[in-house]
Amino acid sequence: MSSAHYLRPIALAESPQSEEGGAVRIAGGLTYASRFAVIAREGGRVVSRELYSASELRAVLPDLSHDLQAQFTNLQRSHAPLECGARTIRLDQPQVMGILNITPDSFSDGGQFMDDPEIAATHAAAMLEGGAAIIDIGGESTRPGAAAVWEGDELKRVVPMIERLAASGAAISIDTRRPAVMEAALAAGAHIINDVSALRHDPRSLDFAARSGVPVALMHAPGEGDDLHGGGAYSDVVLDVFDWLAARRDAAIAAGIPREKIVLDPGIGFGKSVADNLALLIALPLFHALGQPLLVGVSRKRMIGALSGEAPAHQRLGGSIMLATRALEAGVQLLRVHDVPETVQALRVWRGLRDAALTDFSQLAP
Repeated sequence: MSSAHYLRPIALAESPQSEEGGAVRIAGGLTYASRFAVIAREGGRVVSRELYSASELRAVLPDLSHDLQAQFTNLQRSHAPLECGARTIRLDQPQVMGILNITPDSFSDGGQFMDDPEIAATHAAAMLEGGAAIIDIGGESTRPGAAAVWEGDELKRVVPMIERLAASGAAISIDTRRPAVMEAALAAGAHIINDVSALRHDPRSLDFAARSGVPVALMHAPGEGDDLHGGGAYSDVVLDVFDWLAARRDAAIAAGIPREKIVLDPGIGFGKSVADNLALLIALPLFHALGQPLLVGVSRKRMIGALSGEAPAHQRLGGSIMLATRALEAGVQLLRVHDVPETVQALRVWRGLRDAALTDFSQLAP
């Protein structure tokens, strides 16, 4: 029977001094954990859960498994910036990735950017002006039930816009599952591959991503082929997604992708119920134990409508900001959003609160 162990932060501190030094800095950012759960499971079933303060954990760490020791190191790992042409995206603070869907059937924007490149370019410029560090361009809808797109159509949708934005100096990620689209997008000026299939859709993707030398974002989705939302049966959604992402990270490294170029995404909304999504959002700090920067996309997702009287996608701003703030508190480095200026404003206010907590020395013992 297989066994596995997990190190999950379960309490966050305002600052190190609020715990008199008894807090662990997460991922070199502005999040600090003061309590941890050491979880063991066998055959997919949790068999034990022990709680430790940060100081207690440090004391017992030499007696814990090598896997738990590695996770503790990973939790504290600082991440190198993403180099995107002339732009450098720092990961010691949160960054916003703006979404530009050039599709006729996007769940959130109704295809408004599909037929008029001027409208799409204006929207992208507004996102950059509003504080987006990266523009994520996609030419295929990945909502449940969406039809697969022919590769040629996907190329026609994304390449001209990438060329246009690249000329302005923007940092660009290409949201695609197809290596031919990845190749054309990078040649047009994109800098990051964002693959919702985690480089599984095409057997050539892993090798191409490794040869390209660019950062890659690997997202969890339980399905295979064109149905990424299928097969979402979990014994424990948080730990199952953690294990799945660990396996994809290891596969990417084995294929030759440098570890410092791998970003992981738990795939909120992909093959998951509302309860599954909530569990993942609550447990986000755990995923830093994978040792990679985290990307989270919760903007306008279906779960917000389910929790707010079935609000339509264009009326989910409040819920999107709430979930983005939850991700910020968890130390997530990259937020993929539709509403850039509003999210950036929330991020800046959150950052002000974090800075104030770090400079509040009234909490120190006399």
